[in-house]
Amino acid sequence: MKTTLFASREAKSRSRTFCDNNNGNHAFMKIAAISISDEKGVKKNNVESARLKADHGIEGDAHAGDWHRQVSLLASESIEKMTELGLNVGPGDFAENITTVGVDLSHLPVGTRIRLGDNTLVEVTQIGKECHDRCAIYFQAGDCVMPKEGIFVRVLKGGSIRTGDSIIIEGEGKTVC
Repeated sequence: MKTTLFASREAKSRSRTFCDNNNGNHAFMKIAAISISDEKGVKKNNVESARLKADHGIEGDAHAGDWHRQVSLLASESIEKMTELGLNVGPGDFAENITTVGVDLSHLPVGTRIRLGDNTLVEVTQIGKECHDRCAIYFQAGDCVMPKEGIFVRVLKGGSIRTGDSIIIEGEGKTVC
């Protein structure tokens, strides 16, 4: 079943479907991979767990800092599109920090809050990004889905996350899927 979140009453006419989690069962919305790197613009290395720090991002990752793009997320379904085109890519290859499964990230409205695991809370700050030139990721992977389908968040409440942790989408003060 697909669930629709309305960012505001005015947005109802522009409703966006963003989760496909088997009738509200959170077990199907998970962290598929966590990836970090020491520098920006390169493929990231997969790790089993990471610590998110409020108003900073993932400890040890080059994108962490005092700005609105502290952590990047990309759906495994987006990566699968690239593998279906014949590319040999996987989690972290598009420089995303968190690879998800079961969430249509690109349709989450800015301001949506996402619970990662038991304690961590992040807020969507940007959908996609503008690429002025073909980045290193494009040349390494053959294409880049991050500009179209990746999202960026800031960390509201830090904590530890692990591969396999659940994802819960919140909106208008309540859990919606």
